[in-house]
Amino acid sequence: MASLEDYAKDELIAAGMMKEKGDMYAEYNKMCAEAVLELIRVFAKQGHSGMSAGITLGMFKRVAAFEPLTSLQGTDDEWNEIGENEYQNKRCGHVFKKNGQAYDSEGKVFRESNGTCWTKYESRVDIEFPYTPTKEYVDVEE
Repeated sequence: MASLEDYAKDELIAAGMMKEKGDMYAEYNKMCAEAVLELIRVFAKQGHSGMSAGITLGMFKRVAAFEPLTSLQGTDDEWNEIGENEYQNKRCGHVFKKNGQAYDSEGKVFRESNGTCWTKYESRVDIEFPYTPTKEYVDVEE
């Protein structure tokens, strides 16, 4: 079997992400692909077993996306004041509190049949603590 780096490179090539020239996104795609390969090199050097690889990948995916590893508690030290009686959670940037009511601004994610997703004001979901951020996907007709 090929090394993880060789496998990743072959997959990125198959996906068209390693092209030197082409459409207007070719340079951007190649930059992203090279960033993935850099992460793959570090991950491969760490010598994970199957179990530690899964745990490490899960943790990395969450913290790299600015998502908490454990439930939010809603304690005073978790908030930054951003306005009068308005706060943003330090551990999860899409959780806010206004006039004492906490909400997740990405609690509902709207999704088209082609997979395109977005949030809007109606994405807000009131929450109580402890709270583990979750997303409800709402399929919409185009």
